[in-house]
Amino acid sequence: MKHLVLGGIRSGKSAFAQEQVAQLGKPVCYVATSQVWDDDMEKRVQLHKENRPSEWRVIEEPLALASVLESLNSPEQAVIVECFTLWLTNLLCLEDEARLAEEKSALLKVVENFQGDLVLVSSEVGLGIIPMNALARRFADEAGEMNQTLAKLTNRVTFVAAGLPMPLKSHP
Repeated sequence: MKHLVLGGIRSGKSAFAQEQVAQLGKPVCYVATSQVWDDDMEKRVQLHKENRPSEWRVIEEPLALASVLESLNSPEQAVIVECFTLWLTNLLCLEDEARLAEEKSALLKVVENFQGDLVLVSSEVGLGIIPMNALARRFADEAGEMNQTLAKLTNRVTFVAAGLPMPLKSHP
């Protein structure tokens, strides 16, 4: 099962995704992509740590997500990745177009061929106005394209708003 969970900030997407992966009855690996840039982000990361089961294995990887997922590619494994938009932000901040293209391509191949259960969390950023600056527009475009591609590669897609999950795609 591959499941993409989308939502906005504080939409409840993380809690929903964690519930989904916990119900699978397999060992869980939580792959965290965030980096702590300031005090607010440190608080957000701490809240996520407090809200997930302590027995879950945690891997923190802000850039080389494909290689981490490849190392976890097993039918006996359940993996949750949080989150794709933070991973994308990390790559965009490098200002290395070749690395961005390489990491995206590698990631999509791993997701497509993943044999275990995979729950992917990503922010839906396309519901607001077009951003004023070029980097923000680039981020929104890249995130939108990534979410569309991930939706094609997954069996299930759920949009979460106000803590309410709304199925967008559900295939066995």
